[in-house]
Amino acid sequence: MKKYFKFLVIAFSIFFVACENNANNKTQAESTDSTSNLEVIKIGATPNPHARILENIKDDLRSDGIDLEIIEFSDYVLPNLSLNDGSIDANFHQHQPYLDKMVEDKKLKIESIAKVHIEPLGFYSKKYKSIDSIKNGATIAIPNDPSNGGRALILLHNNGIIKLKDSNNLYATELDIVENPKNIKIKQIEAAMLPKVFGDVDGAVINGNYALQAGLSAKDAIFLEDSRSPYANILVVRSSDINNPKILKLKERLLSPKTKQFIDEQYKGEIVSAF
Repeated sequence: MKKYFKFLVIAFSIFFVACENNANNKTQAESTDSTSNLEVIKIGATPNPHARILENIKDDLRSDGIDLEIIEFSDYVLPNLSLNDGSIDANFHQHQPYLDKMVEDKKLKIESIAKVHIEPLGFYSKKYKSIDSIKNGATIAIPNDPSNGGRALILLHNNGIIKLKDSNNLYATELDIVENPKNIKIKQIEAAMLPKVFGDVDGAVINGNYALQAGLSAKDAIFLEDSRSPYANILVVRSSDINNPKILKLKERLLSPKTKQFIDEQYKGEIVSAF
């Protein structure tokens, strides 16, 4: 009797395990079928805020029949090269002056189709609390790419630290500095590295997304760009895809009231919507 009972227990156990496996396999198959029916958009983005903003609309795009695959990059160059060569379908990480310069230099066939938000560039320092306290001969780090480097110099000009020959020149360089009353030394560093090294210099002009990733707040900056900044972050696609229906649906969702509300609630003025 005991052997018979033991046999029944084993038999029922096998039966239930088999049923559970069948159910799991069915669920996985249904999930696979569901995903396979979606059109895929691969989009490159830097982690914060770009990838977070995109995550906020993934479910909405899924309801539109689109699976948004977000691929995170830690630099500004590779997302444009990857878009141009077809490795991704769109990117969201840069402003128009940066794109224009890279398109010109690399002969890329990509373009902007939407302005999404502005990330104010800011001057941060662990050594100083005000502009007036910056000492003679101080070293200030700025981004080393042409558009953000010029943008940083314009910010320093607008706050009286240096004077440029033409403060409207978005690609200004050190050669355009005509007055430098404090003999400031300019040190060019890759934008992504600035939050990691700004404690080793007297101050640094840091892009908003990299400041956010490093846990820096706009309140930590000695000064920031104001709302007149022309540097809205943009959605970029290949020129051949500007009328692609799935790309237009991505644009629609990205410029939705839901996105605007997300930016307002999550970033509380650290970044601001541009639409």
